[in-house]
Amino acid sequence: MDTSLENTAVLFVDIINDFRFDGGDNLLANTKEILPDLKNLRIYAKENKLPIIYINDHYGLWQADFHKIIDYCHNDRSQEIIETLKPDDQDYFLIKPQHSAFFQTPLQSLLNELGKTHLLMAGIAGDICILFTAKDAYMYGYNMHIPKNCMASEGKDNNDYALYLLNSVMKADISAI
Repeated sequence: MDTSLENTAVLFVDIINDFRFDGGDNLLANTKEILPDLKNLRIYAKENKLPIIYINDHYGLWQADFHKIIDYCHNDRSQEIIETLKPDDQDYFLIKPQHSAFFQTPLQSLLNELGKTHLLMAGIAGDICILFTAKDAYMYGYNMHIPKNCMASEGKDNNDYALYLLNSVMKADISAI
């Protein structure tokens, strides 16, 4: 499968987050560690005119309006991450009901419409939502690059194990960018 930029879409999974849950402190700290790399990935995507697709939890709002999700999630803890990585009007924004960005969302249809077969995936939590999304992407035949420096989980060991699975089972390139 071709992994050229013309076939690439960038996915940001659950990057708009309120971090108000058990384990949120750990996930927040680990996300802040990768924030410069996430920012660089976004800049890279914009410079190379790659479509950026945000797929996010809906937080009970059930509206695919990133302004409303940002308003709901914005707090002192999440502010830096949201302000650094928030979508703009040229980006795509989808909501998801479960862990996978493919489960009951139009993501596969959008990728087909855009002609994208290579996914450059980043976000949180690596051991849950990235892992489930990658499992579905693998089963649908997408080629994936999930940079290890652009994925965070609550626990570093869990993140490392998810990266191992992403590479060994789902054949994702996990090299840092």
